[in-house]
Amino acid sequence: SNLNINDVLGNYSLTLIDALDTLAVMGNSSEFQKAVKLVIDTVSFDKDSTVQVFEATIRVLGSLLSAHIIITDTKQPFGDMTIKDYDNELLHLAHDLAVRLLPAFENTKTGIPYPRVNLKKGVPPDSHNETCTAGAGSLLVEFGILSRLLGDSTFEWVARRAVKALWSLRSNNTGLLGNVVNIQTGHWVGKQSGLGAGSDSFYEYLLKSYILFGEKEDLEMFNAAYQNIQNHLRRGREACNEGEGDPPLYVNVNMYTGQLMNTWIDSLQAFFPGLQVLIGDVEDAICLHAFYYAIWKRYGALPERYNWQLQAPDVPFYPLRPELVESTYLLYQATKNPFYLHVGMDILQSLEKYTKAKCGYATLHHVVEKTKEDRMESFFLSETCKYLYLLFDEENPVHKSGNKFMFTTEGHVVSVDERFRSSLWEDILPAGEDSLKAKPSELKAANFSSNCNRVPDERRYLLPLKSNYMRQIDRMVGLI
Repeated sequence: SNLNINDVLGNYSLTLIDALDTLAVMGNSSEFQKAVKLVIDTVSFDKDSTVQVFEATIRVLGSLLSAHIIITDTKQPFGDMTIKDYDNELLHLAHDLAVRLLPAFENTKTGIPYPRVNLKKGVPPDSHNETCTAGAGSLLVEFGILSRLLGDSTFEWVARRAVKALWSLRSNNTGLLGNVVNIQTGHWVGKQSGLGAGSDSFYEYLLKSYILFGEKEDLEMFNAAYQNIQNHLRRGREACNEGEGDPPLYVNVNMYTGQLMNTWIDSLQAFFPGLQVLIGDVEDAICLHAFYYAIWKRYGALPERYNWQLQAPDVPFYPLRPELVESTYLLYQATKNPFYLHVGMDILQSLEKYTKAKCGYATLHHVVEKTKEDRMESFFLSETCKYLYLLFDEENPVHKSGNKFMFTTEGHVVSVDERFRSSLWEDILPAGEDSLKAKPSELKAANFSSNCNRVPDERRYLLPLKSNYMRQIDRMVGLI
């Protein structure tokens, strides 16, 4: 009856599917093979279940595709993850699910999809016409991979059309997007522009779809978005590790005016330092990460929403989210500074101390009181555990195999593969689109203050942030 919580579950073995590639990354071939067979034998999407299009895409579709790619990889970097007599069953399941999600893209005047769809009956008659930017604009990686594996442009086309529709609705004044839009009128219902819930993965997927598919327009949109974020959302001193003023922070503003809308940030925003690492803006990532880590140190968890003015949680629960771990892992990969191993250890010990339960790990109902809920989100196994494991496993094939890997927004590992760079657009987009093909070396972010090469070796064994700035952040969150 609690639709808000339960419609992500879908009644289709969500946790089993979401955890498939975690087993592979951990090198556990017997459990991976067992889990894949269980999915093939028992999972069906022919159900009278209403699900969120976004959650079904990133948690289920993404994991099925990731596991399929791992099984069929001729190099088998994670050990023998092959399945005897495997006949692309996971790919067929992914295709079946995606076809059931397609009705969400029909009968919308903008091309922006409905947020929910019934797997058997299509869009429910009482559906809302409102959806969030992240939910509608973060389908491109999974739909794009599926299209390119199948040679069927339909899925990537609808996802790309939704991204372009949202992009066209940005403010003429600031270039920012809001967080909730009417899919029929294109009118912004939620005018908040931020990096957290409702917006986060939209920005992430502009960059990641470029990395994977090499479509230059994705990078151009990302660079423009990143520039506007720096211009309107970033507060505090210009440089992370030098100068006077408040620590850099990204706030929530009105998309049309750039004026501050509230004084809270949410835990999903902790993904942003990791995204900054991917574009080489490592210095700024160090500062923002330190702010979230300070909040973690104070509570032993990240509250879902934290009011930086009141120095207190606005929404006090913690559902085992991975975003801070993800940014910690990526910052360690970029800097090799042992500080980030200490952060990981701190997070791991907090999880063991406060969230461990008899049959798994529990959502914290209240980060101050440490009360638990009888619930473990599937992303705990898909992302939180995976990023923690990879942080400490220096010899993992992800790091050592010579393959290039990328993580989806749900932490599913995908090889950056030539297969995904053959465009399906010739038959759909106008001529001349070939000029959009970009080489990976062209990856540049707008207005970034540094790049990976700027972190000198001698800094590797110092704190990434000077101690006076660390103390400043600790004071800002009420630690001292």
